[in-house]
Amino acid sequence: MEVFLQIIKSSVSIMIPIFFAALGGLFPAVAGTLNIALEGLLFAGAFSSLTVYYFTENAAAAVFAAVISSFFLCALHVLAVFKLRANVFISGIAVNLLSAGICIALSEKIFKTRGVVTANNLPGLINIYLIIGVILLVFSWLAIYKTPFGYRLRACDNNIASLVSLGINPEKYQITAIFISGFFAGLGGTYLSLNLGAFVPGMSAGKGWVALAVIFLGMRKPHGILAASFIFAFSESFSNFAQGLWKTPADFFLAFPYMCTLIAMIIISFSDRRKI
Repeated sequence: MEVFLQIIKSSVSIMIPIFFAALGGLFPAVAGTLNIALEGLLFAGAFSSLTVYYFTENAAAAVFAAVISSFFLCALHVLAVFKLRANVFISGIAVNLLSAGICIALSEKIFKTRGVVTANNLPGLINIYLIIGVILLVFSWLAIYKTPFGYRLRACDNNIASLVSLGINPEKYQITAIFISGFFAGLGGTYLSLNLGAFVPGMSAGKGWVALAVIFLGMRKPHGILAASFIFAFSESFSNFAQGLWKTPADFFLAFPYMCTLIAMIIISFSDRRKI
């Protein structure tokens, strides 16, 4: 029983940054576009928040710095996609690479290291972020399904002609959706570093890419994203604990969460095709 509770606690901790990034990524997804840069936004949020907290020991300032850095990367993505008409996938990947490069370069400049940067961790963050997560979940559901903004946002995906006929520019809503995703992902990034009390190169560890899969695994619904995030986090937590219990190749356990996600997406895809 004790091991099971440890797995659940670990699952919740793993879930938080994935859930925040996926919930934010839901807004561009329902608006007919995607923010492929979620991985880079998480990483930038983790680095900038830890850096500011290292010098100020002010959690609010650290969170603010993470959001600003995330917005900066979103602005570059928006400029490339909506002004320069770059491919949304290529632009998103470029932002991910840029984020990784800038953060490591700044780490070397500020801390004289490309490795781990440590600071005092903040106790009790998991409870605070769970409360914030519930608030954001409710906000997202209300914003998408119960407001004029949400109706117009969804129309950008499935009825863009009606928006144009009303004199509404769909791109403004898509751009707004990308910045919302940047805000959510920046918050998720702060949990990665402030909860650990350290910045580690590559600490986002593909969670932004997983968040993209979680958006569709959760059927592009806020509650579905919550469930999908926990499923992935639970499978990863279970694989971490299982490595010490069974004599099975470590590569299998490392791949286990992604296998579960792939299987779940196949099942959902098959179910959707049966409904047609």
